[in-house]
Amino acid sequence: MNFDFSEEQEMLRGEVRRFLADKSTSTVVRGVLESEQQHDAALWQAIGALGWAGVAIPEEFGGLGLGYLELCVIAEELGRALAPVPFASSIYLAAEALLQFGSDDQKRAWLPKLAAGEAIGALALAEGTGSPSWSRLQVAASGSGDACRINGTKWPVLDGLAADIAIVAANGGDGFGLYLVELDQPGVARVVEPGIDDSRKLARLTFTDAAAQKLAGGEAALQTLLNRAAVLFSFEQLGGADAALAMGVAYAKERFAFGRAIGSFQAIKHKLADLFSELELARSNCYYAAWALSTNDASLDEAAAVAMIGVTRAYFNCAKENIQVHGGMGFTWDLDGHLHYRRSRLMGGIIGGPARWREQLIRVLERSNSVAA
Repeated sequence: MNFDFSEEQEMLRGEVRRFLADKSTSTVVRGVLESEQQHDAALWQAIGALGWAGVAIPEEFGGLGLGYLELCVIAEELGRALAPVPFASSIYLAAEALLQFGSDDQKRAWLPKLAAGEAIGALALAEGTGSPSWSRLQVAASGSGDACRINGTKWPVLDGLAADIAIVAANGGDGFGLYLVELDQPGVARVVEPGIDDSRKLARLTFTDAAAQKLAGGEAALQTLLNRAAVLFSFEQLGGADAALAMGVAYAKERFAFGRAIGSFQAIKHKLADLFSELELARSNCYYAAWALSTNDASLDEAAAVAMIGVTRAYFNCAKENIQVHGGMGFTWDLDGHLHYRRSRLMGGIIGGPARWREQLIRVLERSNSVAA
């Protein structure tokens, strides 16, 4: 079985990487980080015009109808470039929820706009810090069908300040459900929520009898959405980890101490070698998860958990040790190491941290063992 990307997909990677190297520089990232901008509007508009947001959206709903492997390639390059755009919220989460659970009317209303970058989506899941626990959600929904009402507060919500729609996880009269809420209405209040990476802004959303439409019911629906999104979040982290490690290796080759490059010293050499090994293992897990996503394989719940566990740890370690390799100056604002450190912390927790995915993996393995027995 060959898990490599095809020649056409690698050509797409090259085009995306070249574009982002020019349009998503650290200056652009810092411009969003250090301002009140929600994202880089010019970059988001350009991405929409290029059709990247619609690669996995069917043509009948305004997309390119390619597939999830192409979306994984784009996600990896967005992570490498630290692109300050609401791609993950809009495509991995909101668009995917509509694709999996939306009605034809809902899909036709929003998917073409999301595919073109004309609308921004978000997932409103968490109700405080820590891994989201949908079994204890306080946000409540009443009514049924397209006549639902939502009450409660969600935070932190990635890209919630700029979003046009949100997929809201809430407890309804008939149990847990996912609801589509248009955020430009009187029943929705939004404020800034402090975060570790202000190049990707967070929000606190308060719903007061806000109009909503039910998409799906049951925890299985949310689990399906998170499993599919986890593969794409994994690839975005994979690109970031690759870039952080490359930054450390480049510096170790050019920084001299005692008449030799610091990369020739065992302490640095072994550190970078260990990071490379960890990253390559995470890459293998991500590639398998991409295959499971693209084929709708039954192992997706296991593959997504393994990919998230490995790559979240790899990205954090690569980002952290890149700062260490740079020494004292690595901690300063002048260098870009902190940009990857911030992003690694954000991406590793936005749909649940490693503990949440370890719990899922344990459940999957226990279920598999019980069936085998």
